[in-house]
Amino acid sequence: MKIRFGFVANSLSLWDASPAKTMTFKRYTELPASERMDKLKEVTALNLYHTKRILYFCAAHEIEVYRLSSSLVPLATHPEVEWDFHSPFKKEWEELGELIRKFGIRASFHPNQYTLFTSPRDHVTENAVKDMMYHYRMLDLMGIEDQGVINIHIGGTYGDKEKTLERFHENLKTLPDEARKVMTLENDDKTYDAGETLAACQQSNTPMVLDIHHHEANRCQQPLEDLLPDIFNTWHHRDLVPKIHVSSPKSEKAFRSHADLVDSTFVEGFMKQVKELDQDIDIMVEAKHKDLAMLKLVEDLSSIRGVKRLTGASLTW
Repeated sequence: MKIRFGFVANSLSLWDASPAKTMTFKRYTELPASERMDKLKEVTALNLYHTKRILYFCAAHEIEVYRLSSSLVPLATHPEVEWDFHSPFKKEWEELGELIRKFGIRASFHPNQYTLFTSPRDHVTENAVKDMMYHYRMLDLMGIEDQGVINIHIGGTYGDKEKTLERFHENLKTLPDEARKVMTLENDDKTYDAGETLAACQQSNTPMVLDIHHHEANRCQQPLEDLLPDIFNTWHHRDLVPKIHVSSPKSEKAFRSHADLVDSTFVEGFMKQVKELDQDIDIMVEAKHKDLAMLKLVEDLSSIRGVKRLTGASLTW
C-alpha cells in the first residue's frame, strides 16, 4: 500500500508563514469606516501570499496532502461584514489553484466545531450552511472543487442521540448540493464514535474521515478492523483515496489533547491493519508541530522493516 502524508495550515519550517492572520469584528468596528475594507484586503492578501509560500514548500518536500486554513478571509461570514473577497483577489485565487494542480496536492478544509447540522435552533443550521458555502466558494475560486473536501463533525447529542441524528440528516437537506457533494464526516473524541459516524456516512452517502486518535479516546463497540472496509468504501463514489487523521495523546491525563509530535508506535498498529487490506491512504497529521511533526513521523515509520520511503512525504508498506 502507498501512504501519503500531509499537515495542517501553517508550516513551522518557514519564517512567519501563518495563512491565518486574523481581524476581529471589534477591531474592524474601531477602524474609521474609510479604512475598514483596506484592512480586510491587507490581511487577506497576506494570508493568500503565505499560502502560496507553503504550497511551494510542499512541492520542495514532495508533500501532496495539505489542509488549507479556514481563516484565509477574515470576517467572510460575519453578518455585518460579508464582503466580496473574490474580485480583488481573482488572480491570487487562480494562482493558488494552479499551483495545487501543478504540484499534485490534495487540498482540503476543516471548518470549526460550530459548523454543525445537529442543532434544534434554525439559526445554527443557517450559519452552518453559510460557513460551508464560504469554504466551497474558496474551493471553487481555486478551481479545485472536483478534488477538494470540506470535513466536519456530526456535532452534539442534545440529550438524545437518536433524535439528534434524525435532525442531522434533515438539516443536511438545507445544504446546497455543490457543498454537499464535497463534504466529509469525521468521528470525534467524545460523542459520535467511528461506528456511529460510519452509519451516518452510509445513510447520507458521505465519505468518512477516520481519526484514529479520536477513536482511541472514544471507542465504539465494533473492532476497528471490522469497520475499515466499510469506511474505505464510503469514498468510492468520489473516486478519492480514503483520508485518515493522525495525532497522538499529549499525555495519559490529557489523552484527548494533541502532542507536539506523533508517536509512531501509537499509529503503527493501525497501519498494519490497513496493510492487511492493501488499501492506499492519505494521512493528515494533526500534531502541534505541523510539518515538522509530519516529516518526523515519515522518518520514524520508514525505519520499520518492510517500509520503504518513496518521497519526502510518502511511503510504501
